[in-house]
Amino acid sequence: MIERLSKYKHIIWDWNGTLINDIWLVVEIMNKMLKKRNMPGIDLKKYGEIFDFPVIDYYAKLGFNFSKESFEELTVEFISEYYTRFNECKLFNEVEEVLKKIRDMGLSQSILSASKEDVLIEKIKYYGIDKYFNRIIGLENHYAESKVEKGKKWIAELNLDPQDVLLIGDTTHDYIVSKHIGSDCLLIANGHYSYERLAKLGVDVIGTLKEMIKI
Repeated sequence: MIERLSKYKHIIWDWNGTLINDIWLVVEIMNKMLKKRNMPGIDLKKYGEIFDFPVIDYYAKLGFNFSKESFEELTVEFISEYYTRFNECKLFNEVEEVLKKIRDMGLSQSILSASKEDVLIEKIKYYGIDKYFNRIIGLENHYAESKVEKGKKWIAELNLDPQDVLLIGDTTHDYIVSKHIGSDCLLIANGHYSYERLAKLGVDVIGTLKEMIKI
């Protein structure tokens, strides 16, 4: 798989669920919020089946009543604990090995995330992998909205043929972004979406980053 990347000049990475394993933390915090409201909890499998973008749709699927409390209030409740505990999360195995191999092949790399940009940059520096990226791009707020416009702007700035770019992520939204910017897409199924959901999209899907090295 790594050798196949030689056809590209640039890799755009997603962050949450692709390079950093935060899925367990997301489910743990959400279950705490659901329990507080006497609502049924979820497990990792259920989460992978229903998580969605924009995130407000996922909250609606969980049964939150926005007439009682706003999505913004719920987001603040979630995000405050999420960032307090984020450093408990670890990079997926082989992250640095894969990033280094790609860099050594002469490909440039960037991150495009639905996380708030200033916090995103701080966290990537904390994990010591900022040296692999020539740009780290996030959103202006915590509401995890669409990355499409940021992606379109970034592909224009890269000044590359979109076919020379590969986007690697873990959700349908990453696939949608790749379609909008005209790049190829590779999805990893140990993040925020189940393998079954990703497999329906008709692009390459692998189980873990390790497969990029092994294949």
